[in-house]
Amino acid sequence: MQHWARRLEQEVDGVMRIFGGVQQLREIYKDNRNLFEVQENEPQKLVEKVAGDIESLLDRKVQALKRLADAAENFQKAHRWQDNIKEEDILYYDAKADAELDDPESEDVERGSKASTLRLDFIEDPNFKNKVNYSYTAVQIPTDIYKGSTVILNELNWTEALENVFMENRRQDPTLLWQVFGSATGVTRYYPATPWRAPKKIDLYDVRRRPWYIQGASSPKDMVIIVDVSGSVSGLTLKLMKTSVCEMLDTLSDDDYVNVASFNEKAQPVSCFTHLVQANVRNKKVFKEAVQGMVAKGTTGYKAGFEYAFDQLQNSNITRANCNKMIMMFTDGGEDRVQDVFEKYNWPNRTVRVFTFSVGQHNYDVTPLQWMACANKGYYFEIPSIGAIRINTQEYLDVLGRPMVLAGKEAKQVQWTNVYEDALGLGLVVTGTLPVFNLTQDGPGEKKNQLILGVMGIDVALNDIKRLTPNYTLGANGYVFAIDLNGYVLLHPNLKPQTTNFREPVTLDFLDAELEDENKEEIRRSMIDGNKGHKQIRTLVKSLDERYIDEVIRNYTWVPIRSTNYSLGLVLPPYSTFYLQANLSDQILQVKYFEFLLPSSFESEGHVFIAPREYCKDLNASDNNTEFLKNFIELMEKVTPDSKQCNNFLLHNLILDTGITQQLVERVWRDQDLNTYSLLAVFAATDGGITRVFPNKAAEDWTENPEPFNASFYRRSLDNHGYVFKPPHQDTLLRPLELENDTVGILVSTAVELSLGRRTLRPAVVGVKLDLEAWAEKFKVLASNRTHQDQPQKCGPSGHCEMDCEVNNEDLLCVLIDDGGFLVLSNQNHQWDQVGRFFSEVDANLMLALYNNSFYTRKESYDYQAACAPQPPGNLGAAPRGVFVPTIADFLNLAWWTSAAAWSLFQQLLYGLIYHSWFQADAAEAEGSPETRESSCVMKQTQYYFGSVNASYNAIIDCGNCSRLFHAQRLTNTNLLFVVAEKPLCSQCEAGRLLQKETHCPADGPEQCELVQRPRYRRGPHICFDYNATEDTSDCGRGASFPPSLGVLVSLQLLLLLGLPPRPQPQVQVHASRRL
Repeated sequence: MQHWARRLEQEVDGVMRIFGGVQQLREIYKDNRNLFEVQENEPQKLVEKVAGDIESLLDRKVQALKRLADAAENFQKAHRWQDNIKEEDILYYDAKADAELDDPESEDVERGSKASTLRLDFIEDPNFKNKVNYSYTAVQIPTDIYKGSTVILNELNWTEALENVFMENRRQDPTLLWQVFGSATGVTRYYPATPWRAPKKIDLYDVRRRPWYIQGASSPKDMVIIVDVSGSVSGLTLKLMKTSVCEMLDTLSDDDYVNVASFNEKAQPVSCFTHLVQANVRNKKVFKEAVQGMVAKGTTGYKAGFEYAFDQLQNSNITRANCNKMIMMFTDGGEDRVQDVFEKYNWPNRTVRVFTFSVGQHNYDVTPLQWMACANKGYYFEIPSIGAIRINTQEYLDVLGRPMVLAGKEAKQVQWTNVYEDALGLGLVVTGTLPVFNLTQDGPGEKKNQLILGVMGIDVALNDIKRLTPNYTLGANGYVFAIDLNGYVLLHPNLKPQTTNFREPVTLDFLDAELEDENKEEIRRSMIDGNKGHKQIRTLVKSLDERYIDEVIRNYTWVPIRSTNYSLGLVLPPYSTFYLQANLSDQILQVKYFEFLLPSSFESEGHVFIAPREYCKDLNASDNNTEFLKNFIELMEKVTPDSKQCNNFLLHNLILDTGITQQLVERVWRDQDLNTYSLLAVFAATDGGITRVFPNKAAEDWTENPEPFNASFYRRSLDNHGYVFKPPHQDTLLRPLELENDTVGILVSTAVELSLGRRTLRPAVVGVKLDLEAWAEKFKVLASNRTHQDQPQKCGPSGHCEMDCEVNNEDLLCVLIDDGGFLVLSNQNHQWDQVGRFFSEVDANLMLALYNNSFYTRKESYDYQAACAPQPPGNLGAAPRGVFVPTIADFLNLAWWTSAAAWSLFQQLLYGLIYHSWFQADAAEAEGSPETRESSCVMKQTQYYFGSVNASYNAIIDCGNCSRLFHAQRLTNTNLLFVVAEKPLCSQCEAGRLLQKETHCPADGPEQCELVQRPRYRRGPHICFDYNATEDTSDCGRGASFPPSLGVLVSLQLLLLLGLPPRPQPQVQVHASRRL
């Protein structure tokens, strides 16, 4: 077998030496040494420059934010409240007006209130990816808030003055994107004006629930939610509680920590989390699913619930926010005030705020609930029906904002958010936020107001930050990344969410963006701590097509981005320390090389694909490379490579590489007969963006990415020494291989290493494309006991001669498998159409043996950015099936009609008709997502790579009455494993199958209950405002019970019976002190 292995190695090496042209391309570069310079990437200088540029970019936004916040506070302070203000007194652009005018059933059309709404003209602006109007602001008001209320009209009145400040900001910084004021009343005023992106279903957008608003409106929170599940809490009330808890969880961000427990006589966590956990997306999902399983039974025991909550908050042995501490209790009522518990745990300092929520329609005395909240610096709320849930589960933020307002200028600090999806279509953004305070006083000599007016925000698109990073000088495998205090990436080439939900931030941890190891944990910790550093590490990287794992060396360099919570890192392979910069000052040479880009030269010089880069501002992009090349040529006929509107570095390098690869055709490829060695094509790809495929007709079957930096073969060849085989992915085998003139091939590529003095770099990759069928036949000959001239001689198992892979293919299985475990070649004709498959799908028994004998190592990881098809709705969850349905007897009972149960059910039905699903069965759908839209999910990925065994190896597969001998050996200077094995004789050996295919994780990845026991290192914001001695806690909520009128009940029933679509009643609920 070793003899066969040497023959295979020699054949591959010979073909690559003759046709690959590695040595010849080196000589071509040296012959053209006067046409380029070798530049150095100095990591420390690079990363400090980029960090400084990002700091300058964000600082300009910070100055604009401060101007806006100061102006807003002054405008509101000067504003005179008007009790008799009317809708027609206010003129503004309602961002949802156009959509509502198109809807004849719209509430506002029926009200006839459009007289106060401006009609604007818009122009397309590529910076906003939207149509905008720079002369006006737009206003968005949540659907469940009545636009004509006195509070809202006064809010619209004083915020109108912000329009001029928005415009002045843009005059000073034309790069500004959305400028937004999110009011604590729910009003959003943003600039420039653009129509609201109306969803297909009801619009549930409320600025107060946006991640950026929540972060700016309060300091981090440690929250324990306790839910009364005693026997009196049943039916509608229990469902209201479940929905309320889910809505409450949505007011928390990744800076917050939370736990949820249910209680009756005893308290217990609703999920597997036994302590406070970070309120990230995955943990909140666990809570939301667990809450749905709560069952009402037993008697109410407030003491058990509160003792459990205080114990949670006093646990100092865990990671937590260590700022605002609060308990949120949901109940239907009770008489116990549990004063002894508060005396023991919370008095006299009252460091824990208590918020109480009376849920459902009932006749209990709510005084004890009010007392609990008022005695512990909290607030009391009532949630009588589904319509009150959203507003009353977010109003607590007003209370938490009091210490911030009272702290004054000390609390006026800009914070930068996690990455999230912009609701107006900008894509992924980060937002700078600054709270806006109420500076008014209730009267002469009175204490100053302690209400937060809202949050000012300015968006920065991630693409704008990416433009500040080096382009193409870092090579195919070098990159810049940035993380925040949570370790989440702000920039990273692997930050590619397949689907985004603008209600949640995009939170990809650095250790999930890459393959985690101890070195990266140290780097991440150092970056979060705001340190500088440099470290060279040996690590694993995943290939671009996510089929392979390579062990590589990388240099990490990092610095903090001053004045922000971000840290910037640079990753460079050693071979990317230097790069080529073309110097084509000779215009005659420019023209000569440019001609080799013209399609008229392809027949003689081979087909050229050019990387779709931004060579010039006026170059029209296209996904079709032929069309892109045409656009490029047309533009180059109008401008020169030295034009100011073009990127001279990219253009000069592209033209240089065009000439250099043409010389390779001239010196090597043109004079060779590819058919002699059964080659379908030869090719070269370069850092400059050229991929030349010869002959021209081979381009018809070329499926690799025209951008070399995004081509898996290119990046893997740079990271691996020797020849890298890449079999076709199984999905590309669309035609049977036995068809005549089949052109399915196997790529073999290798990097061209260039040494110029003491500087080494890899500016190109060359390779060949093997004809699969012809090389499968050649493989059998090379793994046999004959030369090309000898006639094959059959040798049986009992003979004295040696069996081989050609004549004994009925007894022996001979295969070449690549380093990812994929079949490359086989001596079995029936397996040719399985080339490119994971070998376990071909021979599970043999692949398992190779893995068990350390020829392969397995690496499992999770893709947290995957998209999955929507699951069909089941019979469980928050659907109408689980709601109480009255019987015929109930309908005939007059007492039932006037009961609280009937009123609550009617409210449910009313909102159900609007929301299409009771109790937020699918909030994403309500936000406007199509029913067939894919949703985010977690996929488990498994890759295999070569293990520690390098020598040849013999082993026996023993399984019961069967045994199977196999021999395996690595082929030198390739990524191939040569395996010869006896064919399986019985089916018992088919036990066990290794899986490589990506699989969906129904539990959203690794077990969350285990992960929270070993939380990753993070740091919260360095500021905390949770206490102020001058805080006035007297405003702590009060009951507001409004009995239903008989007329309303009858009207509702008639609407339901007639099938008419009812309209929601105005839902504005504002604190008494919310008068602005």
